[in-house]
Amino acid sequence: MKTSADLVRDYLSTVEREASAVPADRRQELLADLAEHIEVTRAERPGAAIGDVLAELGDPRTIAATALAEAGSGALGAPARGAAGAPARRGKVHPLVPLLMLTVPYLVSTALPHVPAAGFCSSLFRVIGAVLLCTSVHWTSVQKTTGVLLTAVLPTVAISIWVVSGAAPSGDVPALLANLAMLFLLTATTAWLWRTRRA
Repeated sequence: MKTSADLVRDYLSTVEREASAVPADRRQELLADLAEHIEVTRAERPGAAIGDVLAELGDPRTIAATALAEAGSGALGAPARGAAGAPARRGKVHPLVPLLMLTVPYLVSTALPHVPAAGFCSSLFRVIGAVLLCTSVHWTSVQKTTGVLLTAVLPTVAISIWVVSGAAPSGDVPALLANLAMLFLLTATTAWLWRTRRA
């Protein structure tokens, strides 16, 4: 069975191998930063499993690819660093933007059901919000997929089925309950995405 030291050594070796195209001095700096981050994290959280610490750093291939991209762009002097100490891609869009674009338009189209432009704008904003969420650096691919399914795909499919099949709740109370259920789903998903975002 591998010890913690073996796992760290294997991880750093993988980063070094994947980053072989990065200039040697930059590669050594990257490995030193990663090793230091691992040591600091283990000192701050003595009970943390080494596998969790390494998972937080990210996939070695991604780290190496980011370092290579920075080396190629001439950003060797002061590369951007993520919380893990590894080179990180900076998000150009604040994480709140896609979340608002996925949630608020539904509220607007629900509040203004008789305004045709409200429905079109709601759909457009939700598509843009889904694209921004999918291209964001603040969530993992599983979180992005779940977020898009629950905030964009599922509501759109449900509304389309209601409209096309004529199965939309008739009467004020059932329609209100359906809208509240949809609003709860959107709000809960948005809150979950906000809590699980990466800095």
